Amino acid sequence: MAADRIEELREEALSAVAAANSTADLESVRVKYLGRSAGLTEVKKGIRDLPPEERREIGGAANRTTKEIEAALAERLETLAAAEREERLKAEAVDVTLPGTPYPKGSLHPSVRVIDELVDFFVGLGYRVAEGPEVETDYYNFTALNIPPGHPARGMQDTFFLDEGLVLRTHTSPVQIRTMLSQEPPVYVVCPGRVYRRDSDPTHTPMFNQVEGLAVDEGLTLGHLKGTLTAMARHIFGESVQLRLRPSYFQFTEPSVEMDVSCFVCVGEDPNCKVCKGAGWLEMGGAGMVDPAVVAEVGYDTERYTGFAFGMGPDRMAMVKYGVSDLRLFFEGDLRFLRQF
Repeated sequence: MAADRIEELREEALSAVAAANSTADLESVRVKYLGRSAGLTEVKKGIRDLPPEERREIGGAANRTTKEIEAALAERLETLAAAEREERLKAEAVDVTLPGTPYPKGSLHPSVRVIDELVDFFVGLGYRVAEGPEVETDYYNFTALNIPPGHPARGMQDTFFLDEGLVLRTHTSPVQIRTMLSQEPPVYVVCPGRVYRRDSDPTHTPMFNQVEGLAVDEGLTLGHLKGTLTAMARHIFGESVQLRLRPSYFQFTEPSVEMDVSCFVCVGEDPNCKVCKGAGWLEMGGAGMVDPAVVAEVGYDTERYTGFAFGMGPDRMAMVKYGVSDLRLFFEGDLRFLRQF
């Protein structure tokens, strides 16, 4: 009876192995015929109850049948696994002749482009980059820069005042004061950063970028300032651009100047030019020799050291460079506008 049962299980198992259509089906066959509760396992457990003369014969037949089923399972598994792998590769195949999926590529903001160009230029001249807090004290933003109490620059119409004598800085000049208080001359720094003023129209925003520079050393003159700014303008706008300095007034420089660059679109020859409005010149910022009162405030020897400072609006420069008519477009985050750059 045991021998007949073994042969019956053998035929069933081999037929089931041959009929399996997947590796999952094949695993079910293995568990059914070789698992702990399989019929062949039960036969093996019953061998100890057989007469001694039958144990060897039945045990040998059971082991041979087990090995034969295992061999059939292994062979069938190899065939089914290869077929399934082939099907998976076909399903996952990529047609390399198809066009790739387009992904939108970002770009630098136009203001950031100009800021980077300015910073790279001055670093190339040996300046180092200095930064400071956007929330400033009255001392650094006004007093140390020779702007006493009652000066119009402190007016509520210009400045965002906070609690406890703090303000949102109205320029990056406080960074110059902090730098001079932290080191001895010579000083050559460029200070990029955001500043805040109570203003909003097509050419002004409450928050905008500014890049200022400061040089303090022995023997610096207004000629050094003009040479530096001329080289900067040519770096940003091209070799043909011209620079002029107009007398002006700033509380922290003396003498003070406004700096203009020649219109690089019409070169001053088109009275209908939309960029310079026919003037032939474009205002870029303010500059001047550092007022001796500011030099003395930070403890430098005014008889030995002189300096010059300048401040530019990179957002305004980007407007001019890229022909943008409304400054507010730079801060609205409209992708239709930004994708043009």
